Amino acid sequence: MRTRFVLPFLMLWALLGCGGTFASDLALVGAKIYLSPTEQPIEHGSILVRNGRIDAVGPSATVRIPRGTPTVDCTGLIITAGFWNSHVHLILPGLLHAEKLSSEQLSAQLEEMLTHWGFTSVFDIASVLENTNIIRRRMESGEVRGPRILTTGEPFWVRTPIYIREFLDTNHIAMPEIHSKEQAATRVPQQIHDGADGIKIFASSIERDEILTMPLDMATSIVGEAHAAHKLVFAHVSNDEGNEVAMQSGVDILAHTTPSGSVWSDTFVKRLNATHTAVIPTLTLWDVEAKKDGASSEVAEKWMDKAIQQLRRFSESGGEVLFGTDVGYIERFDTTEEFALMSRAGLSFQQILASLTTNPAQRFGAASRLGRIGRGMEADLTVLSADPAQEARAFAKVRYTIVRGKVMYARR
Repeated sequence: MRTRFVLPFLMLWALLGCGGTFASDLALVGAKIYLSPTEQPIEHGSILVRNGRIDAVGPSATVRIPRGTPTVDCTGLIITAGFWNSHVHLILPGLLHAEKLSSEQLSAQLEEMLTHWGFTSVFDIASVLENTNIIRRRMESGEVRGPRILTTGEPFWVRTPIYIREFLDTNHIAMPEIHSKEQAATRVPQQIHDGADGIKIFASSIERDEILTMPLDMATSIVGEAHAAHKLVFAHVSNDEGNEVAMQSGVDILAHTTPSGSVWSDTFVKRLNATHTAVIPTLTLWDVEAKKDGASSEVAEKWMDKAIQQLRRFSESGGEVLFGTDVGYIERFDTTEEFALMSRAGLSFQQILASLTTNPAQRFGAASRLGRIGRGMEADLTVLSADPAQEARAFAKVRYTIVRGKVMYARR
């Protein structure tokens, strides 16, 4: 019995080391399987993957594994649908100027940043669109390993944020500014034509001595053009004024909580829910920013408490939460803290799992293919070494990350 599983495991390792070309037929046996956030888990279950899709799932005694199928013993492990990270940036040096980087360089950066942490799908909400398209094409060809990538490409801002300018100059990157609603309206369809899956606006952005707010008519024009093309709009918000522009212009997703603004009132939370506006908390970001600014531990804790309170009020009201970390802008890849902070905000295991799976799959139009485990669904799976129903930090304990039935990451 032991040999039955050891040999395929070694085969898995060999194929993973050869560019992620592991065949999309695979059996995972003996795991506890969470089909979705709302269904009872299957204890001692198995999943059979054929041609990159789930062919069968159920108690191990009922799932027939054809002879010769690569099989991985998942006894003691946990399987969920593949995780989404709805707020990343593909702008790290290990991803920029992708045409000059080797396949292994790109694969290694995507692993360190994303698949190591269970992400099978990500939404990049600010990068150089042409560069991101190169990465996507190289992934589609099979030469680069990584998650599915949706992107907004370059963001729409009135003025390049102060903290971005040096980065752009250092890395020889150009990102445009917009100076009129007419210019913005023209750029939106062009960016979508060039491959953007959504649009990102800076409703408010941090400058040297102020927080600059995008004019409402400009934001409204951008959102209107994006919605006419059936694309979602993300908003970077830094304060109450940015939240107001985002809400009045009709954006779909707030990319952050706003601890530099007011505690979110019941009225504001009701407005978010009335317009079906989702929120990406990015709580870890505030710890990173506090340390960068040299804030005292007391100030940093007050800032974090406000962000947690905002998330708590939004979640308790039934608002839709999408998991995201702002990774790429920050380089704290480990997701452990984010899960602990979401739990501290009162989110249950099921709510956190929904933010990683069913919520983004539904929001981004992929619910018929992704976000839950079931026959006929695409085989995007995250395998954990501990049960997050017992401890939220277990969501970060990833053993395997599987995309379309191919193992993109296996813990060494």
